[in-house]
Amino acid sequence: MTSAINLKNNPLLSDFQKYVSDMVKERGFEDETVPEIFMLFLEECGEFSKAARKTQNIKVDKKARSCDLSDEAADVFMYLLDICNKFGIDLEEAFRRKEEKNKKRKWE
Repeated sequence: MTSAINLKNNPLLSDFQKYVSDMVKERGFEDETVPEIFMLFLEECGEFSKAARKTQNIKVDKKARSCDLSDEAADVFMYLLDICNKFGIDLEEAFRRKEEKNKKRKWE
């Protein structure tokens, strides 16, 4: 099956969010609940962690399937955007607002 959706060149974060929203619908995942998506997100975080451990030569199960760090990062990003979409969070706006708060914090 060929996808009917495309991510435009030089996308903004909002474009990624829209793409994930469309992708979820196109692939038939729009009925997944927030708890289901969170579990998938955490699973991908674990795979991302395992892939990162391998890049640092930290011991991992030799029988575990090989994970590509960039693929796992993309999976984490997609699920994060899906969760934000479910809650109606504009992640770019949330990031900017939170970072303004962080700029005012004293970091020790």
